[in-house]
Amino acid sequence: MAAPDARRRLRARLTSGPLVIAPGIYDAYGARLTEMAGFEAVYMTGNGVSASLLGRADVGLIDLTLFAQHAHRAAAAVDIPLICDADTGYGNAVNVRRTVEEFESAGVAAIHLEDQVMPKKCGHIPGARPVVSLLEHARKIEAAVAARRDPDFLIIARTDAAAGHGLDEAIARVRAYRAAGADVIFVETKTSPTLLDDARRITASVDAPALVNVEEFGPLGKLTTAQLEELGFRLAIYPGLARYAAGFGIRAALEALRTEGSTMPVRDRMLSFQEYNDAIRLGEIVEWERRYLPPADQA
Repeated sequence: MAAPDARRRLRARLTSGPLVIAPGIYDAYGARLTEMAGFEAVYMTGNGVSASLLGRADVGLIDLTLFAQHAHRAAAAVDIPLICDADTGYGNAVNVRRTVEEFESAGVAAIHLEDQVMPKKCGHIPGARPVVSLLEHARKIEAAVAARRDPDFLIIARTDAAAGHGLDEAIARVRAYRAAGADVIFVETKTSPTLLDDARRITASVDAPALVNVEEFGPLGKLTTAQLEELGFRLAIYPGLARYAAGFGIRAALEALRTEGSTMPVRDRMLSFQEYNDAIRLGEIVEWERRYLPPADQA
């Protein structure tokens, strides 16, 4: 794990070079596969963590300690920066101080904090989300910035106000959150006939790097990364990527075993034993044993 270097690289990339693409994962294994695929950042989704650890929906059931410990294992498995969903900060401005301390200690490069009322719900679940006052969340962002020890640890301010209060209110909020010290702004948007125009307004309205949340089965999922960059975004997260792909693959393998008595029909869609061992760095362990463990006849 190289957290300080990873944070510096991520901060620098938000203002130069092409769009930063962070595929969504929910565990260390997914983080390793993302790094091996050549991506320069990875995103840990609260929805995926809730599904992975609890088998439940993303409705605020995961607490800070559970998530931070899980994030620590993922951050330790890779050298690329890990961005994490930190929900509402798990409380008020006092709670968010510990939230920042825990994620920073875990080796995470960035967290996003949303202005939903607790208990939160995933932004892609249908319906508007109640939000706290602009002032309350702006103070929470100030508290988060004050709590960090590494100035390269990024605070991403998210608002869920657009669905219930309109885009003007959402933009006013992220402007205030930027003034409070947020490094990146994030407006959660829903299906809209003017979605592309809304995106351009968001990125042009705030002097800060803007994050876009790409739901594969939503309208933004139809856009390429080049098109997202043209809209002015600097960071794109794909929260559903791993959980959708893994769920599909696991279900297909289970169905083949149940109906055919073997996984042979889907073997071409499974990693080989060698590919799996490469992903979990088994070779490093073998080399470590060779260097430091005495031969069996001398042990």
